Amino acid sequence: MQTKQLQQFKQWYADYVAGFYGDDAFVNANLKLKEDHTARVCAEMNDLTQPLRMTESERLLAETIALFHDVGRYEQFTKYRTFSDIKSVPHGPLGVQVLIKHKVLEGLDPDEQQVIKRAIELHAIKQLPNGLLEYLAPFAKLIRDADKLDIYYLMTEVDNWPLEDPKAAPMVNWFAPGDGYSPEIIKAILEKRHIDYTLMKTSHDMKLLELAWVYDLNYQATFRKVRDRRYLEKIIAMLPDTPDIRKVAGVVLRYRDEMLGEETGEEQL
Repeated sequence: MQTKQLQQFKQWYADYVAGFYGDDAFVNANLKLKEDHTARVCAEMNDLTQPLRMTESERLLAETIALFHDVGRYEQFTKYRTFSDIKSVPHGPLGVQVLIKHKVLEGLDPDEQQVIKRAIELHAIKQLPNGLLEYLAPFAKLIRDADKLDIYYLMTEVDNWPLEDPKAAPMVNWFAPGDGYSPEIIKAILEKRHIDYTLMKTSHDMKLLELAWVYDLNYQATFRKVRDRRYLEKIIAMLPDTPDIRKVAGVVLRYRDEMLGEETGEEQL
């Protein structure tokens, strides 16, 4: 892949997104939220790939995946007025459909096209499947890490925005507020298992899910960013101070620190 191809993709993306803005202030605010999110995910992706043994073409491919990872969100929100895949349609596969419909990737090598499409399809699912192709696996893992980093940023910032702020709407309205949380989610975190998204009923459940994401991070650079920005600590501080939450806090923080304790220098792809 070449730099000029990525520049063409960026121009297409900007033009495509611009076509969704209109007279609805609520929709516009949410589209802008997602557009800004994508820009930050691209920056996170570039940071994550720097310590890896990747060619320039592979780094460009990784940034392309970051650019397009949420391209399905614009059609999703315009049609359903939600970013919840459960309440609408899965945005990963929808994004792939958008790229195919508009023939965006046709100038790329077929293998590169396949990597981009599969990484986008897989970036938001609960857990990556076993047996991914060797060349696909790092790209699928990188976009999941980069995406989670910015969602951590959004969640720790958005929860401090007033409810009347339209930027806060997509996050705070997903789940009911309140002090309750699911015992099943607590149990899964303590056992270091992935969370079943259907268990989430309250905003506290969502925050617990975000803590459990630490088990799904893949690269030491990601763990360092999570530690240095104190994302887990900020989320823990938003949860009630109960014995359950204190146990969860101890487990996830210890896991993060253990993963950082395994640093050995240059990371492998």
